[in-house]
Amino acid sequence: MRINRRHFLATGAAGASGLAIACAQPGPATGAAAPGAAGTGDLPAVIKALKPMTAGIVPISDDERRARIAKAQRLMAEQELDAIFMEGTTSMFYFANMRWGQSERTFGLVIPAKGDVAYVCPKFEEDRALELIKFGKDLRTWEEDESPYKVIAGIVKDRGVTHHRIGIEERVRFFIADGIRRDNPGMEVADCVAVTAGCRIYKSPAEIALMQRANDVTIEAYKAGLATMREGMPQNELADNITAAFHALGFNGDVSVQFGKWTALPHGSATPQKLKEGDIVMIDDGVKCEGYQSDITRTTVFGKLTERQKDIWELEKRAQTAAFDAMKLGATCESVDAAARKVIVDAGFGPGYKLPGLPHRTGHGIGLDGHEWTNFVKGNLTKLTPGMCFSDEPMVAIPGEFGIRLEDDVHITEDGAKFFSKQSIAIDQPFG
Repeated sequence: MRINRRHFLATGAAGASGLAIACAQPGPATGAAAPGAAGTGDLPAVIKALKPMTAGIVPISDDERRARIAKAQRLMAEQELDAIFMEGTTSMFYFANMRWGQSERTFGLVIPAKGDVAYVCPKFEEDRALELIKFGKDLRTWEEDESPYKVIAGIVKDRGVTHHRIGIEERVRFFIADGIRRDNPGMEVADCVAVTAGCRIYKSPAEIALMQRANDVTIEAYKAGLATMREGMPQNELADNITAAFHALGFNGDVSVQFGKWTALPHGSATPQKLKEGDIVMIDDGVKCEGYQSDITRTTVFGKLTERQKDIWELEKRAQTAAFDAMKLGATCESVDAAARKVIVDAGFGPGYKLPGLPHRTGHGIGLDGHEWTNFVKGNLTKLTPGMCFSDEPMVAIPGEFGIRLEDDVHITEDGAKFFSKQSIAIDQPFG
């Protein structure tokens, strides 16, 4: 039977706020920085002392990727699709272990419902593509004056057409999907999120292990970075220190840093900020391990805290814990959001998304994209199932004053929810 895409999207497309893959060549296995990136003499001692955390990382095996393709083919049969097409997005990396940037020239992967995968490539890029392809041998090219959309349909026809429907991965640009429809009369262009999400939303033990390492690295870098705080420090200096810590640990990552009243903005402000006594400090983001993301927020205070700051921090901690406690097998995603939001509303904030209060969903899916299917948000009746991974990040935002957000990633097991990282203990003890 066909699955309604709303079941997976639940008011938010995968990766809508995530990090896009934009490189044409595969990077180092861990996302590691170039040698010496963290070895400059002006780094704080606490960062210089960090050692790489790259030992023992096990990449996703070829057999696991073949199993992913086989599962996608089973789901295609259920969805009455003859094939799915994707560009060089994280979905291509997920299935075929290949990265390729998106440009105006169509390059992509066709996974048919039956038979081997195939690639569509500009003719002049053929040699480079052959260097990167790891699965399948069928590479079909198009010249600059030819239609790549006919080439895509040609692959599908060669594999066998039953339903006359090609599924389009959700990040494929409109001009490509429209070109496939326009240049191939009788071939329907269809949504394939039930196939891509139907595979990617459920993480394997190997994926969980990579996400665990990404979370462990992020916490270590945050610890080192916050140890460098000083009066008058610009936010960019703290961000640079944390980024240097990522590199010293052997990984690439990003971090957002906000001080004082700017922490009330969920994704911060571009306004230059300098750290002063009593400021709330919020750091957010993470690293990639073999492409798999972490997303962690820590909120603390620099110097002496106030009772108001302490009270709001503890309210936020209760909300985060309430969300976690609601993550029972079979529970709906909206029930998790409701549990966290109730704590905040009962304390006099909100209601709903009104400020001061919790202005966004309680959490989002996470994996190869920082934001994936599916969300902890009202109206999402998707049920929690083993293998799903989420952020747990309610927030208390008080405009003009400060904001508190605690964020840890969670994976759903046969025994229920488990944190990848330890929750913060207190406003002045952010690392569990």
